[in-house]
Amino acid sequence: MTRNTPPRSSGSSGASGKGKGARRGGSQPGQAARPRWGRPARPEATDRDGLTARTAPVVPGEPRAESPAEKPARAEKSARAEKGARTEKSARAEKGARTEKGAAGGARKAPRKQAVRPPKALRAAPARAPRPETPSGDPLVGQRYEVEVGPVAHGGGHCVARHEGRVLFVRHALPGEKVVALVTEGTTTSRFLRADAVEVLEAAKERIEAPCPFAGPGKCGGCDWQHVTPGGQRKLKAAVLTEQLAKLAGLTPAEAGWDGSVEPVGGKMPAGQVPAWRTRVQYTVDAETGKVGLRKHRSHEVQVIDRCLIAAEGVTELGIEARDWPGVATVEAIAATGSSDRQVVLTPRDGAQLPLVELDKPVSIARVDDQGDVHKVHGRGFVRERAAGRTWRISNGGFWQIHPEAPDTLVDAVLDGLDPQWGENALDLYCGVGLFAGALADRVGEEGAVLGIESAKQAVVDARHNLAALDNVRIECDRVETLLPRTGITATDLIVLDPPRSGAGRETVAHLVGLEARRIAYVACDPAALARDLKFFREGGYRPVSLRAFDLFPMTHHFECVAILEPAGE
Repeated sequence: MTRNTPPRSSGSSGASGKGKGARRGGSQPGQAARPRWGRPARPEATDRDGLTARTAPVVPGEPRAESPAEKPARAEKSARAEKGARTEKSARAEKGARTEKGAAGGARKAPRKQAVRPPKALRAAPARAPRPETPSGDPLVGQRYEVEVGPVAHGGGHCVARHEGRVLFVRHALPGEKVVALVTEGTTTSRFLRADAVEVLEAAKERIEAPCPFAGPGKCGGCDWQHVTPGGQRKLKAAVLTEQLAKLAGLTPAEAGWDGSVEPVGGKMPAGQVPAWRTRVQYTVDAETGKVGLRKHRSHEVQVIDRCLIAAEGVTELGIEARDWPGVATVEAIAATGSSDRQVVLTPRDGAQLPLVELDKPVSIARVDDQGDVHKVHGRGFVRERAAGRTWRISNGGFWQIHPEAPDTLVDAVLDGLDPQWGENALDLYCGVGLFAGALADRVGEEGAVLGIESAKQAVVDARHNLAALDNVRIECDRVETLLPRTGITATDLIVLDPPRSGAGRETVAHLVGLEARRIAYVACDPAALARDLKFFREGGYRPVSLRAFDLFPMTHHFECVAILEPAGE
């Protein structure tokens, strides 16, 4: 663990004691800043949906577990119910006596039979008309339209075009081109159509011949921009981020602290060359032939391949494409960076036996069961990655950045933006196997504290293993939005959050701004989710002071961002 005391930076992170972001308690550089949170209540065990024994739906015939806080309320409710039952019983008896008295001298009324209704949970739901299997209107699939291509759109690697007033999302096209678009989805009543550019009439200057023979209309859906120069791809991604910031956050690039560029990672590539960057590839197996391939865009159909050009060398050397995979639905190949660890995770087809796996390199084998859990078959159940000066264990095909330079690139961006100081406290939310928590712990030192929160149980096990030597780190298992309010944390110095593709959301952001962190680092894999959450942070009094975008997924429409936020008043 690093013991040095980094120099304190000037500006908002200084020790002037003024402003919202000033250090509390008057600590000086090198002195202990007492952690402002205690150990949270032990998180309840959760199932795969994040439900506990207390919050899970009641199963008919089984009582629901209750918390200690619920017991007094239940007792009071039971007493009220018992009192009400006595009152109702007394009223029924009095009414029965009056009825019997009124019926004297005549035939006594036969008691009315009560229909026995099943409990509400057991009643059959009312029948609903089945949804139509096909959209309304006449299909337009196969129609060809000559269109002029407009701007790039977010998601899916497509551009916007129009034909007779109707919007088309066209793949394999570029802004400014004139193409023949073949409709692949949509009807006469659809709000928009999806299409492929099958003929280029006027090409953009960034267009090149796709290096991969499996890229193009109707083929593999893994890559979006094989037909674009590397610089052209980054310009398209920058255009998407610019549009999302304006549309969803109301920010210009300058207001977001962004220079408008998407930074290449791993060095610039000349046009026509494909970087072999993907250290994890999930192949789909053709059920009839047993050959592996990748799915076509928005389809379950398999494009059989003999090589994936963007696959890292460690994946390619396994020879996955060279053999048949009978009885297997998917094959995930993992090649660790910084170690020779290789792992193959197999998903068998229903009722099928796993084949005997013999590959060109030593490899660990795991399988996925019917519940989605991963089990070791042969070798290690994990791979060892190397990043940020530490070795990381990632088990059972768990999440890890798939570009070999992504972990160090993102850690450097986060640390540069946050400028952690000795003795500060930090939160690492959606922490995975602890990458950012470990980097922060080294910088804040033994007088600081880092709390990581992650909902994936195996990732938490790995994070605790990876950071076991650091006494100033604690990792807790639960959803961020569930556990963070229960911790009792009222303030912190720094926050890192790396949420899922859907983003953090308004409620979580509202909680975070209330912690009055000096700086917040937001790591995002989706520009729309980032822009939405930046808007929520602005509403809570935080502004982005720096935004960087990294091309960590060349040949695809994906990229990664790191935004640094500070209180708006500083």
